Amino acid sequence: MEKTLTALVVDDGLVNQMIHRRLLDALGIQNQVVGNGKEAVDVHSSGKSFDLILMDKDMPVMNGIEATRKLRAMGIRSLIAGVSAGSEEQEKQEFIEAGLDDYQEKPLSTTKLASILHKLKKDG
Repeated sequence: MEKTLTALVVDDGLVNQMIHRRLLDALGIQNQVVGNGKEAVDVHSSGKSFDLILMDKDMPVMNGIEATRKLRAMGIRSLIAGVSAGSEEQEKQEFIEAGLDDYQEKPLSTTKLASILHKLKKDG
């Protein structure tokens, strides 16, 4: 039996949280939502782990770039996909260099999510 995939949605926008949850639910992926990068780091500090992390870039408290760096520094090996609304090339590059495995423009769609999951299946 294949184990159920788990995902952490890190986004401060309620609409995006809802869209991401719906897409993940539709694919049978268990998911949890947090509102900023610090909460994402805290969830992992408490011992939880996820197969996939959908990371927004622009958030209050701790942004996606900083959170991705922190998670990688903590040794988190999850697939981290940056999901952001039209970033400048330089910001996008900085986000990717922070330790992303994938980057998608918002809004996330079934196709974009499938492309992220394809990487997960390949590596796993």
